Amino acid sequence: MRRFRHAKILATLGPASSSEEVIETLFLAGADVFRLNFSHGSQDDHRARLETIRALARRLKRPIGVLADLQGPKLRIGTFAEGKVALAAGQSFRLDLLDAPGTTERVRLPHPEIFEALVPGTHLLLDDGRVRLNVVHATADYAETEVVNDGVLSDRKGVNVPGVTLDISPLTKKDRADLAFALDLGVDWVALSFVQRPDDISEIRKLVDGQAGIVAKLEKPSALEHLDAIVELSDAVMVARGDLGVEIPPERVPMAQKRIVSTCRAAGKPVIVATQMLESMITAPAPTRAEASDVATAVYDGADAVMLSAETASGAYPVQAVEMMDRIIQAVESDPQYQGIVEASHRDPEATSADAISAAARQVAQTLGAKAIATFTHSGSTTLRAARERPMVPILCLTPNLDVARRLSLAWGVHAVIDSGITSFTEAVQRASHVAIRDGFAEPGERLVVTAGVPFGRAGTTNSLRVAFVEDV
Repeated sequence: MRRFRHAKILATLGPASSSEEVIETLFLAGADVFRLNFSHGSQDDHRARLETIRALARRLKRPIGVLADLQGPKLRIGTFAEGKVALAAGQSFRLDLLDAPGTTERVRLPHPEIFEALVPGTHLLLDDGRVRLNVVHATADYAETEVVNDGVLSDRKGVNVPGVTLDISPLTKKDRADLAFALDLGVDWVALSFVQRPDDISEIRKLVDGQAGIVAKLEKPSALEHLDAIVELSDAVMVARGDLGVEIPPERVPMAQKRIVSTCRAAGKPVIVATQMLESMITAPAPTRAEASDVATAVYDGADAVMLSAETASGAYPVQAVEMMDRIIQAVESDPQYQGIVEASHRDPEATSADAISAAARQVAQTLGAKAIATFTHSGSTTLRAARERPMVPILCLTPNLDVARRLSLAWGVHAVIDSGITSFTEAVQRASHVAIRDGFAEPGERLVVTAGVPFGRAGTTNSLRVAFVEDV
């Protein structure tokens, strides 16, 4: 069940991919982690999908990660008397709190927090930016705006307020209920939408209390102003390019993506590039050339994972989308230029023994042509340090903790297995050799680089490196 690539694939489940047969086929095609999108579907739907994933993992004896993606606040206008209105550039249009059907002159905006943050000159984007408004005057109850462009506005369209930090918690009442439900199910990762500031991560961390890893979804420009702090407080980060691409100019999205990926790599935190990666494959059996290049760019940048959304959740070709993404990743990683790019972006290790050992493992594996780096970890930190180094060989993670193995299924280059009771380096080499042979990473007599903490069984003590020959055990 080994993958012949380093970057991982995160696939969203939905109506097109809920059956046991499709979920298994998606995993065999290359999906490493499955996403449960709590913006859609019922809790019963998500429970059934998670139970199917867990049963599949037990049957295949492979840890499979599951990510619960919380919906977050949805800022929307109200409804119109006629269902929609046509707005003309230059006309006045009011947003207010009145509970009455909208007209060509006004519509309800049931979010007083937005009015509190508005000042003259603020831009509002409605319906993913199709209608743009410029604030002329604002109070705590309404905002007078000027329409910037001609457009049609219909019921309950979304509202974006770029460049403004809103006094809104990223956790709605629905999110809190979904979070409690997801943690009770035992998901491995929880993704927090609408992150604006570091305090948002602190808020959810108290609720999660170590039961899952926390993914910060970066979709607000204000989050970029606090990027280093948000990355430090999170366990992983998602570049949510959909909303981010609405709130900042499209030409700035690629730079924002590269900056986020680079910051996460420097911090050793897994980073996911998401949204519209193979969008054409929702309805077509093949992507556009631009979409293939988009996935490739994320891989060249060193992202830990790339994500499929509607392509696998509701598209007509979910399995083909995963297979295509798998082929693109493998093609990039076999490109001779890829290794040079990874080398050029290599980060200096931090001044700790664990980082020094991980950096040395990468160099030794490259110099000696080792087939893999084997890491032994209780918390996952040893393996994440190895992944931060971006070695050109697979990283075998042996851990006694199933939760850790599942979370590490998101990390670059990591092949995690459950293994416990190791008490000596001799035994560690034997176990690593067994996994390497069994899972197709090496043959007897080939080299492995093994890192671990001595004495064994103590978390946070990575202090040893050994070059070993694979033993036929």
